[in-house]
Amino acid sequence: MQIALFQPDIPQNTGTILRLCACMDVAAHIIEPAGFPVSDRNFRRAGMDYLDQVSLMRHDSWSKFDQWRNERNYRLILFTTKGVSSYLDYHYDLNDILLFGRETAGVPDEVAAAADARLVIPIKKGLRSLNIAMAAAMALGEALRQTSAPIPTFANDRGDL
Repeated sequence: MQIALFQPDIPQNTGTILRLCACMDVAAHIIEPAGFPVSDRNFRRAGMDYLDQVSLMRHDSWSKFDQWRNERNYRLILFTTKGVSSYLDYHYDLNDILLFGRETAGVPDEVAAAADARLVIPIKKGLRSLNIAMAAAMALGEALRQTSAPIPTFANDRGDL
């Protein structure tokens, strides 16, 4: 299981998602261009010292990322407010890449068309969307639950997560 972020533009969200990936031992991908440098203070603060613990691959462009994942036969699962199927009804595989679009604009039609599935996290009618870091955590949790991928246990002897 992996998470990919398409041209992320809010450093705090990206840092938080990378922290999630580190804690859950899930590889992460950033598809450039990102809307901030990796030296951004907010990005580093949100990721804290976990950024050194995440397996992170940066891709120069959408086309390079798409070529990379096709060569490895990974399914691409897009999470979008325009999806028609609930993320809870989907059957995940360990070779899936969970893709999240730009916070301010989602993904272009070309990217959506390349996805093997377009899923939505249902929310209360009249509201636009969840925070992307929250959506990533919900999606990854369900995908790991379904695939029985090992989720790390307690982080310390006190039982803190």
